[in-house]
Amino acid sequence: MPQYSDTVMDHFMNPRNVGEIEDADGIGEVGNPVCGDMMTFYIKVDDDERLSDVKFKTFGCGAAIAVSSMVSEMAKGKTLDEALKITRDDVARQLEGLPPNKMHCSNLGADALGEAIRDYQNKKSEGN
Repeated sequence: MPQYSDTVMDHFMNPRNVGEIEDADGIGEVGNPVCGDMMTFYIKVDDDERLSDVKFKTFGCGAAIAVSSMVSEMAKGKTLDEALKITRDDVARQLEGLPPNKMHCSNLGADALGEAIRDYQNKKSEGN
């Protein structure tokens, strides 16, 4: 069994921002068919192009849940550009490390957030 940091365990046992946003401005979904992890991120964007709310639903291992929780915490309140710059290394660092075989989870979290932001940007550019 991999050794997880106290921060990973805290975000796994007490995940922040779980759920969906009914009238989300952007939705991003990513999955890894190899491990079966699926993440969906929902975002609300305020008039200043900041993430006023970020929620997620994750189906996967404890590391995937912890990553989703941490990414949602890291992104909330940031501008879209700032949020798009969140990397897997940033996430892993905030979680005080992930076992090598779980690093792909930190990619999924940042990717799902990025997909939600791109979804919002595409809708906005189409005038919806």
